[in-house]
Amino acid sequence: MSKLSYNLIFFIVFLCLGLRSSAFTNLNTLSFEESLSPLFGDGNLVRSPDDLSVRLLLDKYTGSGFISSNMYQHGFYSSMIKLPADYTAGVVVAFYTSNGDVFEKTHDELDIEFLGNIKGKPWRFQTNLYGNGSTHRGREERYRLWFDPSKEFHRYSILWTPHKIIFWVDDVPIREVIRSEAMGADYPAKPMSLYATIWDASDWATSGGKYKANYKYAPFVAEFKSFSLDGCSVDPIQEVPTDCSDSVDFLESQDYFSINSRQRAAMRRFRQRFMYYSYCYDTVRYPEAPPECVIVPAEKDRFKDTGRLKFGGTEARGRRRNRRQQRPEIESDPDERRRLLK
Repeated sequence: MSKLSYNLIFFIVFLCLGLRSSAFTNLNTLSFEESLSPLFGDGNLVRSPDDLSVRLLLDKYTGSGFISSNMYQHGFYSSMIKLPADYTAGVVVAFYTSNGDVFEKTHDELDIEFLGNIKGKPWRFQTNLYGNGSTHRGREERYRLWFDPSKEFHRYSILWTPHKIIFWVDDVPIREVIRSEAMGADYPAKPMSLYATIWDASDWATSGGKYKANYKYAPFVAEFKSFSLDGCSVDPIQEVPTDCSDSVDFLESQDYFSINSRQRAAMRRFRQRFMYYSYCYDTVRYPEAPPECVIVPAEKDRFKDTGRLKFGGTEARGRRRNRRQQRPEIESDPDERRRLLK
């Protein structure tokens, strides 16, 4: 079966499951001024006249970024994002939470990082989490997307509560981490800010640094809009801790806190089709899987002991087909969705 056919089937399944309808229909969206502040880049951060969107630019002089105006003790962080197009090798666009500026040696972090590519090759992305400075025990997963993220806006979200973490792409949960006692301080627990940045990571981002950023294509532009931030705003160094129980109750009452059976099926399909590295199956790095890992036999069979896809798996078959004949990717076009449902 061709790559086009696989993507088409996956896309139709998402539509039939009705995944656009529930978890993100009633978000409280904010203006830039209400929730965010410039971080770096000066003129490379361009706010829209209505202050509801912002463009982050990377040129040969600097990247750019913004930060939430507050730190949050648990929260829901979400934005519609459109990535740069054309040649983007060496470019990284990050949407993440961190407290590294406050807790330098014991920081927590939740990452969504988009990794650019050479012209004609798709963006890749990865998720990761750290707790209490556990950077040597990174918990990264890496994926492809079922659409071109430079063609239109898509919503990317991170939910963080005392009990679980969920990474979302649109209304598809792509990763869920359930807190276990065995994780101890590796589970993020201290107040974090939201960040978004674009920067030059030529030394590692594309094929391990083989392909560098080419500023003939600059400026590279990432666009953000429809910001949503829900959580308990706190001062991390205040003497009397803030009671955030009401905020946690609110987060756990929202649709994005629970994954229904249809969404769980979509998550399973996404991970089977588009995940190409998982730390849970990297037995070279972790002879014993970290405690939060849920080992799924159907997933495990696809990976080598390095946590990467076995030769001859989905990705390898796709490369062989692409050498014979270039096939178009399915794009997330609303009109196409309607046509597919007829």
